[in-house]
Amino acid sequence: MRSRKRKWIGLAAGCALLLFGMLAGVLFGLQRFSLHDLWLSYTQFNGSNEHLILTTSRVPRVLIAASVGASLAVAGAIMQVLTKNPMASPSLLGINSGAVLFIVVGLAFTGSSLPMSGMIWVALGGAAITSLFVYTLSMHGGGGFEPIKLTLAGAAVAAFASSVTSGIMLIYKHSLETALLWMIGSIAGRQLSHLLFVLPYLCTGWLLSMLIAGSLNVLALGDDSAKSLGQRLILIRAVSVLAVILLAGGSVSAAGPIAFVGLIVPHLCRYIVGNDHSWLLPYSALTGAILLVAADLASRFVLMPKEVPVGVATALIGVPFLIFVARRRRS
Repeated sequence: MRSRKRKWIGLAAGCALLLFGMLAGVLFGLQRFSLHDLWLSYTQFNGSNEHLILTTSRVPRVLIAASVGASLAVAGAIMQVLTKNPMASPSLLGINSGAVLFIVVGLAFTGSSLPMSGMIWVALGGAAITSLFVYTLSMHGGGGFEPIKLTLAGAAVAAFASSVTSGIMLIYKHSLETALLWMIGSIAGRQLSHLLFVLPYLCTGWLLSMLIAGSLNVLALGDDSAKSLGQRLILIRAVSVLAVILLAGGSVSAAGPIAFVGLIVPHLCRYIVGNDHSWLLPYSALTGAILLVAADLASRFVLMPKEVPVGVATALIGVPFLIFVARRRRS
């Protein structure tokens, strides 16, 4: 009972920290604002540059960062159970590479005139098609579904998609600059309409994740244990993959392939709440949101007045963590 109470207190503290980080993300940067400026921009909007920056850039930016961070973290936690691979992340299903490939193809055939709304549709469709293709590949062959087959199929398709992407970018050089923003991962310049477009997909993914949390606990025990407890493995895996597609695909379509959030956060949260996914998934969502909001805020000050894409900032955090996890498991 006391442990449960502590977990609820931890969630409340995390929510407070997230709100503080989001507020800092709105107010601080190359241009600094006060709470009074933020209040007036929504209650007495006058069209000034300050009000425009707050309402069309800063606020949408932190909302997208929080939503994407939460979604990638939850998707990563599900992937690590689904594949029984502690190093798994949403990119394992080829979501990142598939989305970028479709974006580059779209830019190449439209002469870089593809609007942002169109890019979101293309990226989401590319992520979904690639993920379903990888999952279908993993189901073929003797023995049916196996985590190692999913891992290998995802790695192969991701490598193939990345190679095709590089070839197209070499041929259609005019699409290079726009495509790079998607390949690196960035939330700069995104508008609230972009978040509202993908939000239904993200909300559906969050809901599915919470519904299968108990089943993920059983799945983590192994297939034989899950079957003996009456779990329908094919249904659980299908819903898990669907949740990952919605969460990671929606995130990639809004912000590009931001790496390492789905890898780092589940490991951190397991140290706090253990392996119970009823707690791990909410904690992962909250911690992922905090991490990406903080990374976005930090990216504004590294090379000021220029900004570092948030995908680079998460990579700077993620690579040392990846090395640490790999060395710890080997020892």
